[in-house]
Amino acid sequence: MIANVDRNSLRRGEPLGADAVAQLFTEARTHNAFHELPVPDALLRDALDLAKMGPTSANQQPLRVLFLTSTVAKERLRPALMSGNLEKTMGAPVVAITGYDLEFYEHLPFLLPHADAKSRFADNPDLAARSAAQNGTLQVAYFILALRAVGLDAGPITGFDPAKVEREFFPDGNIKANVIINIGYGNDAKLFPRSPRLSFHEMATIL
Repeated sequence: MIANVDRNSLRRGEPLGADAVAQLFTEARTHNAFHELPVPDALLRDALDLAKMGPTSANQQPLRVLFLTSTVAKERLRPALMSGNLEKTMGAPVVAITGYDLEFYEHLPFLLPHADAKSRFADNPDLAARSAAQNGTLQVAYFILALRAVGLDAGPITGFDPAKVEREFFPDGNIKANVIINIGYGNDAKLFPRSPRLSFHEMATIL
């Protein structure tokens, strides 16, 4: 028999207020143009420190980020970009190249000290690669929300040649390119109208 539980005693926090929800979701937009304002390094650190708190399988932390802030660094990325992403990326104050570390499991003895998770992945490279991609992509999503949380705007793109990015920025071969995120203070005047979204019933079924 299941004991009666006071639901209020289980709550860990209150729902976010309307302003916070708007900043993270309902009013937040994917930006293609940014104001020419510098982005403090401290905000990038704050955002990444927030993103790493999001849940992952076995507390994996495969996300790796390169922040390109100089023109010289961004020019190294130019050959890998699709033409439609060139202007927006080269004009962003900060360009984050996110990747996932195929050898993330080397850190598991520290990240998950109560279990021997390292051997499970170290001895199974296919499982490690799949897990790195899944959890690394989860962390990218957390990072985008974290950027919004610290007051920045983001424009994630996947229109690029991963192999070219990896040759240029991750030549050791252990890190796979995932998503590029343009970061700054978005220019609302250059936003497109918001695109539609699917309804709940088009996306989900409750069984």
